[in-house]
Amino acid sequence: MPPDDSALVPHQGLTLLRTVASAVLDLDALSDLGTFTLPYPDEAQRALDRTVLACLLRGADPPLSVSDLLVWCRQRPVTEWPLDLPDGLAGSEDRLIDEDACVPTDLCYEWAVDRPDSATEQIDRALIGLAMDRCRSANAPASYVAFRRLLIEHPVLTRDKAAEIALEPAFTPLDGLLQQIYLPAPIGWARGGRFTSCRRCHTLLAPMREGGWWCENARCRHQGDAPVGPAYDELEGGGVLLLTRPLRLFVTSPGVAELRLERALLRLRLTPELWPNYDAYDVRIPLPDGRVWAVDVKDWANPALLGRNAGPLPKDPPYDEAFLLVPDHRIALRRDYVSVVRRYLRAEVRKSTTVLSHRQLMARIRTTLADGPGGPFADDQAEDADA
Repeated sequence: MPPDDSALVPHQGLTLLRTVASAVLDLDALSDLGTFTLPYPDEAQRALDRTVLACLLRGADPPLSVSDLLVWCRQRPVTEWPLDLPDGLAGSEDRLIDEDACVPTDLCYEWAVDRPDSATEQIDRALIGLAMDRCRSANAPASYVAFRRLLIEHPVLTRDKAAEIALEPAFTPLDGLLQQIYLPAPIGWARGGRFTSCRRCHTLLAPMREGGWWCENARCRHQGDAPVGPAYDELEGGGVLLLTRPLRLFVTSPGVAELRLERALLRLRLTPELWPNYDAYDVRIPLPDGRVWAVDVKDWANPALLGRNAGPLPKDPPYDEAFLLVPDHRIALRRDYVSVVRRYLRAEVRKSTTVLSHRQLMARIRTTLADGPGGPFADDQAEDADA
């Protein structure tokens, strides 16, 4: 069951971890976390003060400065902090700052949104909500679908390309929005005057101090060294733009799994609908027997936080069964992922929604369609091997 937050105080586990995660994001917005200098943002000082208090109350050595706290975030898994965290809420290697790239981890963003006043979540939802509202006002569902596909398939654009896309008829309802979500690529990610993209997930790669490249996408890292894709000169096409990190994390990353699911369903001659009714949920699957399945795809690093933040799927457009789908690479990284998600779901969500991996959902669909073990799903397995 999800833990009760009502009794938590600022220097206790859950609340403190959220505060520190928010501070890391504030600092990252100001400077390179590996070369942080004064002055401290308010949230960073608050995070330091509360961490010091937590240490003193537990007889542990506290961090001596914000810079020291950032070292903790990078070098210490949160399970080694002086925190009282509920069982399963953090993994043994969970850190707030990536050891290699010195950037906030997916987990850091997830902890930051695990609070009702999260600025990260508000900005993310406000921008996506603005796109929904504009497309709905223009009665242009195809424009919203085109917008979502753009964020998934093209997290990197040049200024000239972004301007060209903005002039396409499908993007007319979204006038000016692309400029708010595609921002200049971080100069620290350039090497030799060029930005390099990942051939698998198409986002930019971060150069490592010791050489090589780091990809922020967990699926890519699970599959080995980042495959180098196209490179961009710093000034190419008027300058290189990168989709904002919250949108890359909460839209692009699960979006890759959404498009992969769409391709698998199309190979089975089904007719999936992506983001129906302006993203009521992610994929609507009409089945030959007349039933409809609704699928919401979530790609979170921490299954407990996913469970805590998952809500019931909207009822419009209608469906017969609802599923929360997690990508297979999350289960490969943590075998108990699905069971932890289920444990932390609110009661009403657990009652109405089935949590499955991509492979488990496809197995159910194969059974429903009465296909044999060597049927069309073999193509989907081949895609996994090639991805």
